[in-house]
Amino acid sequence: MALSIKNKIRLGTLFLFLLLVLSGGLSIYYLIRLKTGTANIIKDNYETLEYGHDMQRQLDSIHLNSRSATPNILRFDSSLKKQENNVTEPVEGEATRLIRQSFDKLVQGDTSEISYDSVRGSIQRVLILNMKAIERKNTAAQQSAESISSILIMIVVVTFLIGLTFSFNFPRILVAPIEKLTEAIKEISRKNYKHKIHLDNKDEFGQLADAFNVMTERLEEFENSNLNKIIFEKTRAEAVINSLKDASIGIDKTDTILFANQQALQLLGTKAGDTVGKPVSELSAKNDLFRFLIADESNNPFKIVLDNKENFYVKEVIAVPQGDATNKVIVVKNITSFKELDVAKTNFIATISHELKTPLASSDFGLKLLEDNRIGELTKEQKELVEQLKTDNQRMLKILSELLNMSQVEAGKMQLNIQLVSPYQIIENSINAVSSNSRERSIHMDQQIEANLPDVKADPDKISWVLNNFLTNAIKYSPEGGTILISVMRADGRISFAVSDHGPGIDQVYTDRIFERYFQIPGRSDKKGSGIGLAICREFIEAMGGRTWVKSQPGEGSTFGFDLNI
Repeated sequence: MALSIKNKIRLGTLFLFLLLVLSGGLSIYYLIRLKTGTANIIKDNYETLEYGHDMQRQLDSIHLNSRSATPNILRFDSSLKKQENNVTEPVEGEATRLIRQSFDKLVQGDTSEISYDSVRGSIQRVLILNMKAIERKNTAAQQSAESISSILIMIVVVTFLIGLTFSFNFPRILVAPIEKLTEAIKEISRKNYKHKIHLDNKDEFGQLADAFNVMTERLEEFENSNLNKIIFEKTRAEAVINSLKDASIGIDKTDTILFANQQALQLLGTKAGDTVGKPVSELSAKNDLFRFLIADESNNPFKIVLDNKENFYVKEVIAVPQGDATNKVIVVKNITSFKELDVAKTNFIATISHELKTPLASSDFGLKLLEDNRIGELTKEQKELVEQLKTDNQRMLKILSELLNMSQVEAGKMQLNIQLVSPYQIIENSINAVSSNSRERSIHMDQQIEANLPDVKADPDKISWVLNNFLTNAIKYSPEGGTILISVMRADGRISFAVSDHGPGIDQVYTDRIFERYFQIPGRSDKKGSGIGLAICREFIEAMGGRTWVKSQPGEGSTFGFDLNI
């Protein structure tokens, strides 16, 4: 039965554990053996030396104190008996018997020097025998220690080699199938579905290899079955792209051109073979128009001369997310027809405005003659009618003036006379221009002007027109007898002009659109204008390098302002 990976790991771990236990057990065995040998030397020989030295001391005491030597004789006899029980060397037994014989003679009354010398000689012989034995056993112990050290070193080396071999070979058993699986996955990523994994193992790796091979077969079948569909979809996509009226260029996340329809190729003046599949940098280096389309981040219209005719285009970049990266499609739309219509519209407005302005001026002059008492006294009803006509004439003249200004802006014919202008002079001129309107509605105008302001860079006529427009609107929407605040101050290196009123205010929904052309706030039908006055104001201010702004809350009034460079 084939072992699983889990059991292989368990067996490998168990083998290492047993190897460790075996080496440790052998080491402990030899250490105990060495310790036992050393202990025997101490027990057998060193004790004999102790007994011999004690007998020599007692013998000397007996020799010196022969009359009162009984305790010494007893201690000598005790040490001799211990020695008789501790005979370990081959000749030691005979030498011990000689000690006993000589000692017995001494005890029986033979106290001659010969007897004492005989006992001493026998004791000395025993001592010499044990000292030599100690030296011999010590040498043997050292040799044994060296031998055991060699054995232990051999055990450590063998254990290390076995462990090292196992540590190299055992992981290979586990890693080799993984490496094969990794290589197979790489082949699959290259769409090589014919690659198979061949493993003889019946463990989990073998099962994984079988499952992987089945998967590759399914992928190959899927790839073959869907190849025609993919080709069909690709052909259809190319047909759809080529049918687009606008020039379209697709660029993938690696900055490679995916497609370019016929309109794009015609516009760029290139062929499909020289464009599709090429890096963006390569085509940019050879084609000025393509380089412009890639580099230009604005969406402003641009002009291209084709067949000696000016054509206008606008670029749109469509992002197509793909995972963490983003592809993009550049769409170039031909707006020449719209541009021509816009120019025609502007010319029409300018012409109509100019043509209507003259008869309206004549009509206004005629109304003034009717008011002259020298011609005749008008009735009350006639005076009211004349006043209404005058109001309508003034309103029409204002609208025509705004249309003329707007036509100049749209046609790019607006001319500015930029010069240094005093802010104080601008305020004074504007207040004087609207003073009659403010008096009619009893509107009081307060001023909050910072001292020692520097001159601003502006066109005096245009800036006065803008401020007059702000003041006129403030007077129009302020309640009767209300107050308007005109403020001028430094702000972020610029001069800020502001006109504040206490009118109905503007909802936040409309403040962002208030400067758009022809936009009118819903619900103010009684006071509708042309809807282009504020748009012209923004165009004038931006042309002078400034910006317009508005702050308003419903029921709390509005503040219109603009900032100009110093």
